[in-house]
Amino acid sequence: MSKKLLFSIIVVLLITNVATMLFWKQDDTSDVIDDKEIKTNEAVAKIDGNEITYQDWMKSLRENYGKKQLKDQIDHQIVKQLAKEKGITISEKIVERDIALLTTMQGLTSEKELNELEEKWEEDILYRYQLEALLAEGASISDSETQAYYTKYDRQYQFYESVQLSHIIVPDMATAEKVVDELEQGADFSLLATEYSIDEDTKNNGGYLGFNSTDTQFLPADYFDVAEGLEEYSYSEPFTTANGVAILYLHKSLPDITFSYEELQPYIRNELALQSMNQSLVADPLWEKLDIEWVYGE
Repeated sequence: MSKKLLFSIIVVLLITNVATMLFWKQDDTSDVIDDKEIKTNEAVAKIDGNEITYQDWMKSLRENYGKKQLKDQIDHQIVKQLAKEKGITISEKIVERDIALLTTMQGLTSEKELNELEEKWEEDILYRYQLEALLAEGASISDSETQAYYTKYDRQYQFYESVQLSHIIVPDMATAEKVVDELEQGADFSLLATEYSIDEDTKNNGGYLGFNSTDTQFLPADYFDVAEGLEEYSYSEPFTTANGVAILYLHKSLPDITFSYEELQPYIRNELALQSMNQSLVADPLWEKLDIEWVYGE
């Protein structure tokens, strides 16, 4: 690829990225930030009458973050291009596993919010594994090394079924039916948990139990049986437990995603290669493989 063409691609990326557009935006008379229209010829903040102008704000963003933002975009373009040239593909199953792991690290999110996060995560996951493969290219790692590593750390590569739950525990069925009636009328589950639940450990958090794998010892086994019959973002009928009458809410259900050695071998090899090379997961060594020009220098 010619310098001119690659530089054109970088410029397009720069222009189309919303965050970077803020850094370089100069001539428009208005901007939209958090759905609010901002006049670029007016102050964006006032402190005891002292103004911070829009232009001062943009200048500070450009000077402090502009280079990092542009470098990040170049890194992603380099990795994407080289991975395509070398036929490096990442298993969809690996991507699904990593998205599942990231999902379990989230708190409560709406279905829409989670879908938006998953799109961003997928892009980052593909970049990370492609970068790892490119950096590890040519390293010598034996099958016996990858097999030994898999045998020792097998479980850390697997993802086991997990459900994200909330519950409301009440003392009797009559109270439970009252709660269900309010839910059917559109009441918020977490608010009802705060009001009605007798579980002191969770009521102040809206009954939230977090993500739990099916082998956990912290939840009653029948919770998972009930959850199996629920659709995501729905609640159960009341059922009797050792602690009272429960109403369960299923936020998210994540299935098993497990791997054989053969499926993981190339990823373990790349991981071990970077360890042996003491190579950080950064794209800098790949810059020399392409002709790159950018506003900050050669």
